[in-house]
Amino acid sequence: MKKIALIIIALSTCLFACKQADKTSASPEIALSTFFKDSVAGVKTGGIQMVQISTPKGKFNVWTKKIGNNPKIKLLLLNGGPGATHEYFECMESFLPAEGIELIYYDQLGCGNSDNPKDTAMWSLPRYVEEVEQVRQALKLDSSNFYLLGHSWGGILAAEYAFKYQKNLKGLVISNMMMSCPDYGKYANEVLAKQFDPKVLARIRAIEAKGDFTNPEYMGLLMPNFYGKHICRIPLDKWPEPLNRSFGKINQSLYVTMQGPSEFGIAGKLLKWDRVADLPKLSVPTLSIGGEFDTMDPKHMQMVAGKVQNGSYLYCPKGSHMSMYDDQETYMTGLIKFIKGVNVGEKKVAL
Repeated sequence: MKKIALIIIALSTCLFACKQADKTSASPEIALSTFFKDSVAGVKTGGIQMVQISTPKGKFNVWTKKIGNNPKIKLLLLNGGPGATHEYFECMESFLPAEGIELIYYDQLGCGNSDNPKDTAMWSLPRYVEEVEQVRQALKLDSSNFYLLGHSWGGILAAEYAFKYQKNLKGLVISNMMMSCPDYGKYANEVLAKQFDPKVLARIRAIEAKGDFTNPEYMGLLMPNFYGKHICRIPLDKWPEPLNRSFGKINQSLYVTMQGPSEFGIAGKLLKWDRVADLPKLSVPTLSIGGEFDTMDPKHMQMVAGKVQNGSYLYCPKGSHMSMYDDQETYMTGLIKFIKGVNVGEKKVAL
């Protein structure tokens, strides 16, 4: 009997050890020296790589920069605007690298450090999708490691990329962007507009009716009454420097062509964009992020997570459009949990 008991104990110990080994191999810890090692041959550039892309109007260069090195988790970031820069994502450096998540910044064509052809014909959603695919190929990202996060306009681009190329993705994050621009416009008019002082709203509408968007009074009214309440709920004079720096570099040609002249509602080429009916086609693990005070309806964002095949929803109760700043702990904790969950095989992650 003692021999049988010893055998059972030995087998149990072995089984436990095997399970622990499986866990370790599924989610390996990366040594600091490995994570930050620059393995690029030749002259080091701090992770910066210029990627040449082909377009109907010729070849151009777009700017990318990676922070960290994890063969299993590579997060490519698509900025919003349209026409802003990667710079407002810099807050992620305070959270994600410490968790072994490799960050990849990328300025889309016409943005930041990338070439600017100054041709409105280039500001096209299908063309940008092909640009992202060319960047993916150049950076050697694939379904074993490629996570794509799109924020605001970047969320439209990320979703559109996934509809065509989800086979290349390991995980998708749609941050603070509804999947229907008509619904976004409706939310702005029927929900957000009603939160304005009626006199302020009337003056904003009067300026818009004249098309007088360069009038200083226009942004003077929008900044405290809209941007400070629904874009970033940190006092305007204390907005984070990376956010101000990024917004200060917005390509107005790109912004107005795609979005229209104001964040308060939508116009431009994206006016009729609507992909809600197609959401069930997405099988890649998808995280949808919404904020209570966002310009985007948080209930719509929850709906997105319910309609895709493998959806997770992150709700930021203190957050607005820039929830990565004004509800930072909720945003970063949820994002990290989602990525790590997908990395160990979870398709839906409880947040």
